[in-house]
Amino acid sequence: MSIRDWPVSERPREKLLELGSQVLSEAELLAILIRTGTHGNSAVDIARSLLTEFGSLRGLLTAQQDRVCATRGLGRSRYAAFQAALELTRRHYQELMMSGSVLCDPRATREFMRMQLRDLPHEVFCCLYLDNRQRVIAFKELFRGTIDGANVHPREVVKEALMRNASAVILAHNHPSGIAEPSQADELITRRLKDALGLVDIRVLDHLIIGDGVCESFADRGLL
Repeated sequence: MSIRDWPVSERPREKLLELGSQVLSEAELLAILIRTGTHGNSAVDIARSLLTEFGSLRGLLTAQQDRVCATRGLGRSRYAAFQAALELTRRHYQELMMSGSVLCDPRATREFMRMQLRDLPHEVFCCLYLDNRQRVIAFKELFRGTIDGANVHPREVVKEALMRNASAVILAHNHPSGIAEPSQADELITRRLKDALGLVDIRVLDHLIIGDGVCESFADRGLL
């Protein structure tokens, strides 16, 4: 049965408009992105089967493009809709972080970094720039690599920090393997960056490594 034949109170889009998005199940939210069903299957039916096939909502949204596009009931346009929704979420949290508030809660900073870097298939090195009152000036991706790592150049990090008149920075990068344990290379580049930034009186407050739902802090480990 088509969703158009359902009672109005049970249609996902109408439920969202009437009661708010929080009352919808994951399948109903996905159905709004999918928009239309196929012969014999509503958009909600397709959404439920996708959650089962990919194991979870995260499994679906972070799956490889080829696999998603090859799945019955999907395709390039629906894959694009999923990725757009995911990127809007990242940018929403980034905009909240850029609101100029003082960073007084390390947990909020770590949650922000997890949201930005957690599910990327390649390693990304980023920097959060702060003023002398620890208010956020900017968040910027500086270097991108393969699944094995990203080459980080201290000169570029210092250049960006000076250009933004930053007084302090928080460094962050992800480990696509999901294991957030700092490597010897991570410790080495952190020392090099701390020394280089220290020459121009810019403090490194922390270096965060994002794994699979885990965020390791150099500051907490006494590595800064």
